[in-house]
Amino acid sequence: MAYDKTLVAAKLQRWENYVAGYSLPAWESIPDFGLYMDQVIVILQQYLDFIPAPTEGKDSFVTASTINNYVRLKIMPAPVKKKYGRKHIAYLIMILTLKLSLSISQIGQLLPAAPEEEQVRMLYTYYQEKFSRTRQHFAHTLQQAAQELARSDDADAVTGGMTMEHALSGAFHTLLAGKLMALEGIEWEKTPT
Repeated sequence: MAYDKTLVAAKLQRWENYVAGYSLPAWESIPDFGLYMDQVIVILQQYLDFIPAPTEGKDSFVTASTINNYVRLKIMPAPVKKKYGRKHIAYLIMILTLKLSLSISQIGQLLPAAPEEEQVRMLYTYYQEKFSRTRQHFAHTLQQAAQELARSDDADAVTGGMTMEHALSGAFHTLLAGKLMALEGIEWEKTPT
């Protein structure tokens, strides 16, 4: 496949700029008044706008039915009189970002059921710090990829090589996550082939 290396490098640089400037919302900036489901979905789409919509014809990576399933499966606290507060939104942020690489049952085992607001605040703050560190590393990786592509004479080979390298990196990181979860007594589910 013929790649326009200038175009691809520019897109990687734009993505790197976006990722470098992105952060999860601070605990204090998450609304703590009762939000209805449609409001929760809108705010999650704003907070997590880097997550692409699924390709199965859905408009969003989060729907009312998925949130209801998380509550039903006790992966997150239930709403209070059909209203969601700060701790609910914090759980959803963690669930939806972890869902990019873990199954829902793994997430349910990984995230403690912490219905007390202070416990959720501490968990979310810790998660936010881990997310920020990982995001910084990813932004650096994007920067290196754009530079490598811009210097190359064979954009197709470099892009194909980078695709393989990052797919393998993701696979090894997933394996490490699985090993660490196993050490915690969390059953590891292989991703479907």
